[in-house]
Amino acid sequence: MSEGKAKRGSVFRWRSRRTPNGDTSRRQVLAIGAVGVFAAAAVVAGVTPAWAAKYPSWDDVEKAKKNQAAAAAQVTSIKQLISDLESQVAATQAEAEKKGEEYFTAQQAFDDAAVRADSLQSQADDKKVEADESIAKAGQVAAQLYRSGGSDVSLSLFFDASASPDALLGALGTMSKLLEHNRSVYDQAVNARNTAQSLSDQAQSARDERERLRGLAEEAMVAAQAAADAAAAALAEQQDKKVELEAQLAALEDTTSKTIDAYKKGVEEERKRKAAAAAAAAAAAAKAAAEAAKNNNNGGGGGSGGGGGGGGGGAVGGGGWARPASGWISSGFGPRKSPGGVGSTTHPGVDIANGYGTPIYAASAGTVTYAGVNGGYGNFIRISHSGGISTAYGHINPGGIYVRYGQTVSAGQNIAAMGSTGNSTGPHVHFETRVNGVAYNPVSFMRDRGVSL
Repeated sequence: MSEGKAKRGSVFRWRSRRTPNGDTSRRQVLAIGAVGVFAAAAVVAGVTPAWAAKYPSWDDVEKAKKNQAAAAAQVTSIKQLISDLESQVAATQAEAEKKGEEYFTAQQAFDDAAVRADSLQSQADDKKVEADESIAKAGQVAAQLYRSGGSDVSLSLFFDASASPDALLGALGTMSKLLEHNRSVYDQAVNARNTAQSLSDQAQSARDERERLRGLAEEAMVAAQAAADAAAAALAEQQDKKVELEAQLAALEDTTSKTIDAYKKGVEEERKRKAAAAAAAAAAAAKAAAEAAKNNNNGGGGGSGGGGGGGGGGAVGGGGWARPASGWISSGFGPRKSPGGVGSTTHPGVDIANGYGTPIYAASAGTVTYAGVNGGYGNFIRISHSGGISTAYGHINPGGIYVRYGQTVSAGQNIAAMGSTGNSTGPHVHFETRVNGVAYNPVSFMRDRGVSL
């Protein structure tokens, strides 16, 4: 195996020939998309937002209750508002699922194009080496002919240290004696050089296609985030307004002496209960994250294949990077046979397995550029770091995303809970490391930053 081949084979990675402004263009796409997120969230797939409706006040309810006809009309109106809220949630969630699937498909197309470009360039490099070796071999033959009495003046080129491979190849074409005895050597050199050029041209075309697909994937990500935000807004409004609407409905339909103030008090108590429950959940998550960070010094090995050590997650090393979760590597980076027959056979990350609800931590400080559903990845978070680096976390538990789009996070921060959403056969986090969108093996990527997976 040649030295070039050995270097390429030592670490499997998805590489690219990056343009100087590749990352800038990506940031511009995200910046433009971010402006449209909130506008797009207002109307998704032509669905009129429920929050554009006029909700009845308690004064409206009290006035209507004094008139039977008005009360009946208000009852009908409130029931319709409750139905609209439920329909809005269903419609926006369906749209979020659709856009998430489109994002997933676009990302897979980009990853496949990156692999193809890398493969073609590797083949082109191999053929270039073969062509140069064939020319060198022909030079050795020519030198032998010269020593045995050859007199063709073109032979002098083979002893000129400054002569280029192309000049030598041209010289070979004029050497009648060499052609007579070593036609196959000459033909091999010509064919290898032509093949190398053809593969280089194909590799460039593949890189151009990869960059086109990169843009489509970024656009799909922005659209999916807008849909996810719309779904979250619809759900939040339903949770906020439905309790009050149902209380108003109960007040209108109640024929007892119970007052409107009693119903209003019940709504307020429910809101306080929900706020207290949310605060308790946040405190519990923070405590769990702190405990995990405190007790995760047991390390954790692992390689690019299945298996590996079950180390802790969340502790930040000297380089500012942290292990994204405790557990063991159940599936490595690169081509694979899909477990259970689901998911992609091209795996752009590693799977760290553990139990449902296991904390997932930000591998480094950065900004959340995606938080929502993402096709086969299920519930998914992507974080942008400095230098064009991004990390991603997939198959998050339902309700287990603790961060939002645009939020700044610190290294080792608890951002999610492990689950099995999307194309998954058990609880784990799919963890990716990318540079300018191109996936690199997380095992070696994190090792270079002082973190063992």
